[in-house]
Amino acid sequence: MIRPTRAATAAVLALVLALPATAAGTASAAGVRDAAGDRSAAAVRETAGAPAAPDTAVRTPQRSASAPAPSPSQPLRLPRPTGKYAVGSTVLPLADRSRTDPWVPAAGARELMVTVHYPAARSASGRPAPYATTDETRLLVKGLGIDALVPAEVLSATRTHSRVGARPAKGRYPLVVLSPGFSVSRYTLTGLAEDLASRGHVVASVDHAYESFGISVPGGRTLTCVACTALDEQGVPASVVTTTRAADVSFVLDRLTGSRPVWRHAAMIDKRRIGMAGHSIGGASAATAMAGDPRVGAGVNMDGAFWEELPAGGLGGRPFMMLGTDDEVHRPGGTDRTWDTMWPALDGWKRWLTVAGTEHGSFSDSPLISEHFGLPQAPLSARRTLSITRDYVAAFFDRNLKGVPQPLLEGPSAAHPEVKFHNP
Repeated sequence: MIRPTRAATAAVLALVLALPATAAGTASAAGVRDAAGDRSAAAVRETAGAPAAPDTAVRTPQRSASAPAPSPSQPLRLPRPTGKYAVGSTVLPLADRSRTDPWVPAAGARELMVTVHYPAARSASGRPAPYATTDETRLLVKGLGIDALVPAEVLSATRTHSRVGARPAKGRYPLVVLSPGFSVSRYTLTGLAEDLASRGHVVASVDHAYESFGISVPGGRTLTCVACTALDEQGVPASVVTTTRAADVSFVLDRLTGSRPVWRHAAMIDKRRIGMAGHSIGGASAATAMAGDPRVGAGVNMDGAFWEELPAGGLGGRPFMMLGTDDEVHRPGGTDRTWDTMWPALDGWKRWLTVAGTEHGSFSDSPLISEHFGLPQAPLSARRTLSITRDYVAAFFDRNLKGVPQPLLEGPSAAHPEVKFHNP
C-alpha cells in the first residue's frame, strides 16, 4: 500500500498547465498564485512539495526573441512527429462499473475518455484527428483566466498530425499510457503522444473524470473539475488523485490488453511491454500505478511532486525517470523535497534529469500554445522544449520497453546542453 507523504499532503495542489497571461485581471504569470487565500489564490504551483513554505514565487517567463510572431486568429499546428510511422488516432469512451466515481458518487460508474495514438501505415488515409472540443477549450481558457487572450474556438482547432481510424502498421508495439496534469485534459500531451506513436509505440492518453476544467463525454455532456473544489476547499489530499488515477490506469490496461479488448486493433499491443508517463500529478500517478500494477514496467514523472511514498519493496527493480525544471524546485535539495525522498526508493534503473530554461508547463503543449497566442514564455523556445521532451521520453521507453541502447541517457550530450544529469 502506498502512503501519502506528509510533505505532499501538506502542500497545496496547483494548476499545472502554465499558460501565463499578459493583461490585468487574468491568470498570473505561469499559473502561479499566492498560497494563502481563496479559490483563485489556492492554485499554487504543484511542485512545491515542501512541508513548510511552498514555492509561491510568481515567475514571468519572457517571450523568446527567436519565436515566430503570434497569430491568435489562426489555428496552431503542432510540430511534425519525428518517427518513421504515420500516426492513427481513435477515441474510446470507457466506464468502469466496478467503481463509483470518488468525486461525484451520484454519477455512478467511473468514466474515462481515452485517445489512442498508434503507428499507422504510411499509405493510410483518414480525416485529421481533432485536438479538442470547443466546449473543452472554452472551460480551459476560462479556468486559467486567459479567455480574453486565447479564443476557445481557435485553440480547439489546433491541427494535429494523426488520422482518425487510419490503417495500423503491421507488427506489435509497446503500450505507453499518458496522464495529464491536474485540471487539464489529455489533449495537452498530444505533441508528445503523436511523436511516441510515430516512433513505434501505441499511446493511450487518459482523461480522468471530474479532474479537469472540462472533458467532453458521450451524450453531449461535459464533466467539470469537481476535484478542484474538493482539494482546494474541502481539504481532500492530493493522494486521492494519484490513487484514483492508478486504478483508472489498471482499468484501461484491462480494457486494452484483456481477453475482450475494447479497441479493434488491440492485437497490435504487446502486453508484455507497458509503460506510463505523466505531467505533474499525472507523473506522480505513474509511480503509484507502478506500485499497484506489475504490468506497468517503466515510468516517467515530468515535473510533478510525488504525493505518496513507495512501499518497502520500491518498484521491484523497474525503471523510472524524473524529468523536470532546472531550477530551485527540482534540482537535488530543491523546494520540492519529494524528489529527494523518492530518489533512494527507486530501486531499478533510474535517471534524474532537469532542463534549463523551462517552467512547470513546459513538458506539455503549453509552450506551443503560449507562443502561438503571444503569451509570455519560458526562456527555452517552445519547439526546442518539445523536442527535448520527445527525445528523452522516447529514449527512456525505447531503452526500457524495447531493449534498444540509448546513449542519450548515459550522460550529458553536446547536442542537448540544456539537460542536466543528477545523481545525489
